[in-house]
Amino acid sequence: MAAPTTTAPGNNLGFLSILQEPTGTLGGYLVTNLWGRPLEFRLTSPVQPNRVQHILYGNTLDSYLCGELIGKTLVEKSAIPAAWIITDHPAALELRLRVTAPVSLWVPGGPPATLPGDPQGRGLFGHERFPDDGAVVHELLGKLGNFDLGEPFQRIRDAMHEARKMGIGKAAA
Repeated sequence: MAAPTTTAPGNNLGFLSILQEPTGTLGGYLVTNLWGRPLEFRLTSPVQPNRVQHILYGNTLDSYLCGELIGKTLVEKSAIPAAWIITDHPAALELRLRVTAPVSLWVPGGPPATLPGDPQGRGLFGHERFPDDGAVVHELLGKLGNFDLGEPFQRIRDAMHEARKMGIGKAAA
């Protein structure tokens, strides 16, 4: 069996992490190969909606911020495509409406009540409008073996904190 290449789009995974902090909502996006090696990393500066935006967007504000404003921007600016994007924030599942790659929510320890079941038992849930994404996700999961899906999210959070300490982050998104 041939080893997967590091840059073939069909073998790349995108990990989108969203953090909500007092300064605002920010995102980090890590593209890896199937071994978890980093190919590209991007982050945003914090986005802080004003009171008028809260009123106008109502209960759609989180999905707009996470899925469209932050998630879509990070994925579009990425030079390396991902065959599958995994996020750790439920509102970022709305990214699936803006990209062609499957987007899954990774939830360790059990699903939110609003998501359908997890047939693979790995804490993964797709967007309800895209049930056919399951076949692509299942195929990629087969290639991953025992890959720890949570580990890249920790790397993203650590890199985001370090980048902010260094003053990086305003130019990424």
